[in-house]
Amino acid sequence: MARVDVRLPNSFIDALGKVGNVVENNAEQVLGAGASVVEPRLRANLNAAIGRGTKTPSRSTGQLISALGTTRVRVNSRGVYNVKVGFAENRSDGRSNALIANVLEHGRSNQAARPFLAPTRSQTRRGAQEAMKTALTAAIERVKP
Repeated sequence: MARVDVRLPNSFIDALGKVGNVVENNAEQVLGAGASVVEPRLRANLNAAIGRGTKTPSRSTGQLISALGTTRVRVNSRGVYNVKVGFAENRSDGRSNALIANVLEHGRSNQAARPFLAPTRSQTRRGAQEAMKTALTAAIERVKP
């Protein structure tokens, strides 16, 4: 039986180890770059959706818009890094912001849907991915072997 012995240069192995550390150490910065693309667009789409196409004057209190924000980067039990752009809970009247956003997004029997989440997702997907790629590439470039 044939035997193959592959030897990589030590500098290459060391560079791979450094890149792994860079990804872990800069995950917050990279995910923050993606969130910084999504949040302003979500806020603009939400502003455009509130009060649009109503028969009566809008009764918006501004609580939904003021509750919009980005969480800090968290790591789950499987080691996956997450950042979320969404709404803080609860409103001063006791109702959930998620309920209000859901009714606004999908409508109800006597209220037309005024989507703002789905358009934001389609409008920002490429931009957020590119921002995260740029941030990660810049972090990796700083660690040259």
